Amino acid sequence: MSRAQVIDGKAEAQRLRDEVAAAVATLQAEHGLTPGLAVVLVGEDPASALYVRNKGEQTKAAGMRSITHRLAAETSEAELLHLVAGLNADPDIHGVLVQFPTPAHISQAAVVAAIHPDKDVDGLTVVNAGRLASGLPGLVPCTPYGCLLLLNKALGLLSGKRAVVVGRSNLMGKPMAQLLLQADCTVTIAHSRTADLPAVCREADILVAAVGRAEMVRGDWIKPGAAVIDVGINRVPARDPEAAAAGKTRVVGDVAFDEAAEVAGWITPVPGGVGPMTIACLLRNTVAAACRINALPLPGPLR
Repeated sequence: MSRAQVIDGKAEAQRLRDEVAAAVATLQAEHGLTPGLAVVLVGEDPASALYVRNKGEQTKAAGMRSITHRLAAETSEAELLHLVAGLNADPDIHGVLVQFPTPAHISQAAVVAAIHPDKDVDGLTVVNAGRLASGLPGLVPCTPYGCLLLLNKALGLLSGKRAVVVGRSNLMGKPMAQLLLQADCTVTIAHSRTADLPAVCREADILVAAVGRAEMVRGDWIKPGAAVIDVGINRVPARDPEAAAAGKTRVVGDVAFDEAAEVAGWITPVPGGVGPMTIACLLRNTVAAACRINALPLPGPLR
């Protein structure tokens, strides 16, 4: 059997960003509407700060309005919720995103609940989760939606396929399962308590790994020819012993890539697979939110 085809998330993300930019230009030309995204960062977590900066740059590159609020780590929950309320009421802001994790004294659940569902571009509110579970239009979490787009690109029609999602988080596992159900897959959600997890994974035509454990999914867990979507981002010591001794690291996914690539039909790399799709889908969600708030159809290929 030949080695798996690598799914290029960078290329697909660029295609989606191009479509978003074209949609923004159409909204501006035909309706005088510029979608606006507000991102709130509390504290100075380096990874979060880098992610927020990338979001801002890509939002502006797509022609949208980008607002970033950087708050001190000592900011109270009440102050943060007051800011979110103001963004909910701002007619020039169509998407509101608070970067997680927040400092320990701020409740993530309280922050999510404070965001208006129509501006919830992370798709985390109870309303949007309910819309997704009910098959109704809503804003879908960006990473699982990006995974679905990659699967559609690689496989085409997903109907009838057996899918296994390893991980049951509200941000990834549960919405991923719902999206695959809507695509007419037969779906199993597996997790840390699943009996004989390798055997369950071997049943999958589509295997989505989102557990946050470096290279947990081995090659012999994978059905020959399956499509493997690796959502994990884990830092492990560098391969070179001297570099590792010096504290240098490398990024790997939840799937042992080299082993899996010898068995799978398609596989996403880490980095360069799912990661680039997340921000691209955030931009799409912002355009979708702007259109819904203004009772307009999504332009062109974003429909």
